[in-house]
Parts: sequence; structure tokens; C-alpha cells
Amino acid sequence: MSGADSASKTSRKQAYFVQLVKLLDEYPKILIVGCDNVGSSQMQRIRRALRGKAVVLMGKNTMIRKAIRGHIQNNPNLEILLAQIRGNIGFVFTKEDLSGIRKIIGDQKVAAPAKAGAVAPVNVIVPAGPTGMEPTQTGFLQALNIQSKIVKGQIEIVNDVPLINAGQKVGTSEATLLAKLDIKPFTYGLIVSNVYDNGSLFDPKVLDLTDEDLLAKFSAGVKNIASIGLSIGYPTIASLPHSLIRGFKNVLSVSLGTEYVIPQAQKMKDYLANPTAFKAEAPKGKDDAKKGEKKVEEKKVEKKPEPEPEEEVDEDMGGLFGGDF
Repeated sequence: MSGADSASKTSRKQAYFVQLVKLLDEYPKILIVGCDNVGSSQMQRIRRALRGKAVVLMGKNTMIRKAIRGHIQNNPNLEILLAQIRGNIGFVFTKEDLSGIRKIIGDQKVAAPAKAGAVAPVNVIVPAGPTGMEPTQTGFLQALNIQSKIVKGQIEIVNDVPLINAGQKVGTSEATLLAKLDIKPFTYGLIVSNVYDNGSLFDPKVLDLTDEDLLAKFSAGVKNIASIGLSIGYPTIASLPHSLIRGFKNVLSVSLGTEYVIPQAQKMKDYLANPTAFKAEAPKGKDDAKKGEKKVEEKKVEKKPEPEPEEEVDEDMGGLFGGDF
């Protein structure tokens, strides 16, 4: 290596250190991302999608560690990042909402074929149905223990076939089959592995929590603290309202059971002494309305006059015997 090349390389490293330190000082939030199987064209699309919202910076792990170690004296919180710098990783610096930035990154994933020797990130299942393969290729499926049949001049897979498990290496036969079926089972992109926010490091699953989830967890924590405080008799801010109510109930019980009177118990003592005095009087308007309703009902139920009895009429019996007696 010539002296000019060495000087150029040194200047590039120095520029990288300056850039990384500047970003660490400027941005309080960092997404630590894995970038395995991410090509340069895909990386450019991710940068364009994040433009104006976040800055993506990649680099060698040794250079990143060196830059952070040299800047820890100015920002000791950065030391927590050193343990996370392993593998093929990069940084996404932002001041925006972390959940929104992660969503933009996730939307930039692209489908990719399964390559022989690659480790499957997800389970791969070949669906049942027509394959478009000629009947002469049935032996290829039989070698993979895949049941098939010939339908309308093409091979059809009988049942769904679990082909590759997550974490398993893709074999040559599996990769060839997926290529013949034009199945791209994997998606590649930047994967958020950890989140740094103002000196705190946490799992990205925390970003999935909603305000309702946080309130529910906080409420559950307050209840637990109050329960523990009440059980051991140790007063806390959470248990204080319950203790006050419990004490008031005790004082109220003593006042009701003795001649001692407190203002808060006076009304209850009066009620126990003379319950009839607290009966609510029915409004006059309601009584008048009820009387009116009774009168209407009486009119409706008036008895109809019975029909007068008909006068008895003597029938002429003369024609029956043909003459008078």
C-alpha cells in the first residue's frame, strides 16, 4: 500500500469517527439493527424512506467500538452500547417516534428465494395444489417424501408440506423445489434487535405497548404495592386511601355502638333512632293522578244494564183442537 492510499484510508476513518460521534451527540434515540442479507440497492431504498426522519449509519464493529470508547468520557451512558456491537449490525439515529421509524424499516423488507446453505428465519410450508410441473418430475417430489398426483397433465401436491423449519439450513433439494414452484419464502431487511433511548437499552417488543397497556400495568403495580402495604402494616402513598377509609369505618362503628357522636355519624344515628322519620312522602301530584286513573277505570268497567224480561204472551191454542171448549 502506497503512502497516499494509507493517508486516504486514515482520513476516511477519521471522518467516520467524527460523523459517528456527532450523531451520538445529536440524536438521543438509536435503533440497533441487524443487516444480514440486505443488498446495497435495498439499503438505498431504506435510506430514502427514512430521509428527514432518521439517519442510517453502518460500519465495521471495531471502528464503532473504538469511536464509542473514545467518547464515553463525554457521555458515560454510551457504554451500554458496547455489548450490543456484534455481528452484522448498524445504527439508525432518530429524534422521531421510535415505533413509527421501526414501522418504516419493516415496510422496506423484500421477498427473497431460499438459497442452499442459508439459515431459514421462518418455517417454510409448501401449500397443497397444482404445481405447474410436468408429470416427468414426480420422482423429484418423491425423493423429498412429498405425496403428489397427476391432474390435467400436471403434478398436484396432495397435502400441505412442512419443508423447512426455522433455524434449519436450506438444503439443495429444498432450494431447487422452491425455485421450481416460484416460492420466495423469506423476507430480508433491517431487523431491530435493541433500542437505545436516552441512556436506557430495552427490547424492541416494548415499542408494541400501547398507552392502554402502560396504564393497565401501572394500575396493576399500584394495586400490588397497596396490597403489600396493607398486609404488613407499612403505609405507602398507594395504600394510604385504603387505610384512611378503613380507619373511618372503625371510628364510625364505635360512634354507632356508643353514645359518642361525631358529625359524620349523626345522620346515621338519627336514622337508627327513628327510621319512620326518613320515609319519603309521595308527591301530591302523583296521588291526584292515581285518583284520576281510578275514576277512568271505574267508568270503563261500568256494568251494562240488564235487558228487561219479555212479557209472556198466551198463544192461541184453538186451532190445535179445532174448536172452542
